[in-house]
Amino acid sequence: MACTGRTNKELQMKAKKKLQSTADPVEKLRLACLSRGATGIKGLSRTFKIMDDDESRSLDFKEFKKGIHDYGLTEMSDEDIKMCFETFDKDGSGSIDFDEFLVNLRPPMPNCRKNLIHRAFQKLDRTGDGLITVEDLKGVYNVSKHPKYLNGEWTEDQCLRVFLDSFDSNDKDGKITKEEFINYYCGVSASVDNDAYFDLMMRNAYQLKD
Repeated sequence: MACTGRTNKELQMKAKKKLQSTADPVEKLRLACLSRGATGIKGLSRTFKIMDDDESRSLDFKEFKKGIHDYGLTEMSDEDIKMCFETFDKDGSGSIDFDEFLVNLRPPMPNCRKNLIHRAFQKLDRTGDGLITVEDLKGVYNVSKHPKYLNGEWTEDQCLRVFLDSFDSNDKDGKITKEEFINYYCGVSASVDNDAYFDLMMRNAYQLKD
């Protein structure tokens, strides 16, 4: 179950409101991403991944600054970007670890929620290759009640592809990695204050049983 339009709107409004009062550069970057909705952090991740030509999984300050500008995070001043980079560059080496940066950028989340997200991904990734594709979703995600499937406008494959695209940011390639799935649900989690509601939402969406 991807984030509903209403939940996404609530997340964007909440993030924009908090953004006006925060001075912490890391929190500012996090909120700037979340103000773009549940795919915000995942979108920034994709931008950085595209820039990582040598696949070193690290970013220097120039790359970091360019990625934030390319993604259109105008809320971040040059000073904010510099302070944010320095926060992540703990050893002062002039580069930051891409994966560590992403983990720290995600909104804090209790283990009970993390566990549900991991279980949902494992259920969808039927082949166990670390990617969710249309083939994986067949037999797991039921499209029979989708209005466009019911009226004959879309095939099962089209419904499943739209479901996958709702998790994607810009380059809708029909594949979702575990990292992208987690980044997406970190955004959704930030819009849901109640743990019990998040638990119910995930269990109902993915038919997760104890």
